[in-house]
Amino acid sequence: MANVAQVYERNQEATIYVGNLDPKIDEEVLWELMVQCGPVANVHLPRDKITNTHQGYGFVEFKNEEDADYTVKIMNMIRLFGKPIRCNKSSQDKKTNEVGANLFIGNLEPEVDEKMLYDTFSAFGVLLFAKVMRDPDTGASRGFGFISYDSFEGSDAALAGMNGQFLCNRPISASYAYKKETKGERHGSAAERLIAANRPSDLPKGPGAAPAKGGGKGGPPGMPSMRPPMLPPGMPPPPGMGMGGPPPGMPRY
Repeated sequence: MANVAQVYERNQEATIYVGNLDPKIDEEVLWELMVQCGPVANVHLPRDKITNTHQGYGFVEFKNEEDADYTVKIMNMIRLFGKPIRCNKSSQDKKTNEVGANLFIGNLEPEVDEKMLYDTFSAFGVLLFAKVMRDPDTGASRGFGFISYDSFEGSDAALAGMNGQFLCNRPISASYAYKKETKGERHGSAAERLIAANRPSDLPKGPGAAPAKGGGKGGPPGMPSMRPPMLPPGMPPPPGMGMGGPPPGMPRY
């Protein structure tokens, strides 16, 4: 097990985060799985100090960055002990990548799981996560889920291409999700789009994205140019971003 010093000395660019791990998974199982993608330098599962059970996530450090990138591409959302694991680069800050391009996906068939949701919607852009909401007692799907893109281009394309389309013989609904801790306000607003369009140019906008160099016209290097928010054709300004979505009281993203 890695100690604190090892955690800080870890090569972050060659390290991936692995989440949604079943309690049966230990360091040996995770090592044996990940070594199929390349030489592994270290596996660390943070554990509860009292029960010694891991907390459902861990970190895998590879001996080179290329193997870490390859693992994220092929291992993300595969099922391990019946649960789809989530893999992404440890060096990526999810909050940095999130821009508010979060969609609610409703009327899902019970057999639609996270991997199917991810595979279906990743065709429209880079997904940060795909989650099917489940009953906490039975684990059965509640018939809806959420996805998040790294840009509004991806979420707009998914909204236009998938709302009302059939997935597993059932027409699904897609709309911008309600924001947490708001009264009926949805993601996808003009304000969010303006912020996303003018994010600092040295921040990547998605997994694998190269940082932009320099700024827009009329500004010093590194200073983003001010651009107006882009709304998709036919989409009204907020708050009317889509008509579907969970009613008040249901989860928001």
